[in-house]
Amino acid sequence: MTSPRFDVVAIGNAIVDVLAQADDAFLAQEGMTKGSMQLMFSPEDADALYAKMGPGQEVSGGSAANTVAGIAALGGTCGFIGQVADDELGQIFAHDICSLGIHFDTPARAGDPTTARCLIFVTPDGQRTMNTFLGASQFLPESALDLDLIADGAILYLEGYLWDPEEPRAAMRAAIEVARKAGRKVAFTLSDIFCISRHGDDFRALIADGLIDILFANENELLALAETEDWQVAVDRIAPQVPTLVATRSEKGAMAVRDGKHVSVEAEPIDRVVDTTGAGDLFAAGFLHGQAQGHDLETSLRMGAICAGEIISHVGARPQCDMKALIARKLG
Repeated sequence: MTSPRFDVVAIGNAIVDVLAQADDAFLAQEGMTKGSMQLMFSPEDADALYAKMGPGQEVSGGSAANTVAGIAALGGTCGFIGQVADDELGQIFAHDICSLGIHFDTPARAGDPTTARCLIFVTPDGQRTMNTFLGASQFLPESALDLDLIADGAILYLEGYLWDPEEPRAAMRAAIEVARKAGRKVAFTLSDIFCISRHGDDFRALIADGLIDILFANENELLALAETEDWQVAVDRIAPQVPTLVATRSEKGAMAVRDGKHVSVEAEPIDRVVDTTGAGDLFAAGFLHGQAQGHDLETSLRMGAICAGEIISHVGARPQCDMKALIARKLG
């Protein structure tokens, strides 16, 4: 087995986020469930909701793309595979991710639909409520996969959000096969309870078939996957099925289980939660970078917590400080 050129190669939605402040009354008026993600199935719905937004901030996003952006900021080497359209937002996304030193060369898709966008409403308590129009990202075909890139990544990282559309689901299954044949690890994030409600059986089958080496979940996602309301039952049910289980629990910190060994860390203290957008994505970035650097579980978890703490201290899901310096200072 040859040495990988990249620490992590991710496959995910190529999305441009639009963030704006909102209050709970607005969310209720629009029928949104606070803190969750819902899909918009037509560009007309996306345009109508966008028209109701207050002043916004546009930043490239997407769950897995945020994760590799975080890893790149930490000094890691990354690649990304995701579908954009041949339009202005697609050009913004490609420019932003390449400017971070991330390898990205998925060909843009001609015609409709447009590049994906996520309209994110941030309430005063820092919670983010997402409304996503998947656009071109849901049409990532298997033929667009860079097989050499996948085989050159030590870890293939997949986001559960992209499992929903049929075409990228098939592409991710093919990517898993390529990675495993190359002797690489496969990491998977459950992304949202919404994804589990629609594809929980698929996710459980991937786990049962031994195709997932590192599974990321937050507390509610793990409970949903294990089909229980008891945290310890959920951990005991899922952990034996994956080589490494990583679970975040918001202010209660995070934990990992490997070979029956349980390790926990506290949440990183911050002055104020401003925006939780991307917290899980950047936690995964810190953890995966720690693993790529050969750190133990506890150190990797702490790196994840530090990265998540930085992200929730400001608006947006991309780092706004020198992450390498931050990690060095926090870890001593």
